[in-house]
Amino acid sequence: MFISNAYAQTTAAADPGLMGSLTTFLPLILMFVVMYFLMIRPQQKRQRELKAMMDALTKGDEVATAGGILGRVVKVADTTVTLEIATGTEIVVQKNAVVTLLPKGTLKAL
Repeated sequence: MFISNAYAQTTAAADPGLMGSLTTFLPLILMFVVMYFLMIRPQQKRQRELKAMMDALTKGDEVATAGGILGRVVKVADTTVTLEIATGTEIVVQKNAVVTLLPKGTLKAL
């Protein structure tokens, strides 16, 4: 009637080539590289340092736990650490709860 039929064009679209597809994905690639250097790499470095600190714990080290408890290491096991938090008071915590190795002499009251 009043509406004519619409047909798709049969001519082939122009091939953008290698440079066209590269410029399409360049912002995505650039964003991933920036995220890697600003977020992923520093986090991996912190995890490596924390694991090295946990592996190096020895008797007599002064540490702080994630809960804010300060104590001196009395005994180190595979997955746990026994801390003396006051004279005659010892607690057992998991190694991953130890977040900071304090300088020697920080805890003088123990």
